[in-house]
Amino acid sequence: MPRLSPEKPLMVIHKLRRLGFEGPFGGGRHVYMRHPETRVKISVPVHGGRDIPIKTMVAIIREAGMLVEEWLAL
Repeated sequence: MPRLSPEKPLMVIHKLRRLGFEGPFGGGRHVYMRHPETRVKISVPVHGGRDIPIKTMVAIIREAGMLVEEWLAL
């Protein structure tokens, strides 16, 4: 089974859009993605193109209501 690894912020935004999230909104160091039906709001850090760390990725995946295995399958 593949393991979770750090991802680029643009890839995370792309995957969240595939899940139905809208955005990104805001700017600066963090942007926000919002799901129109569930109203879940997820913050995605954008720090100079650096990868998002694994622990932050796990938090984003949980906020999206997914399992790590489902996220990796996107």
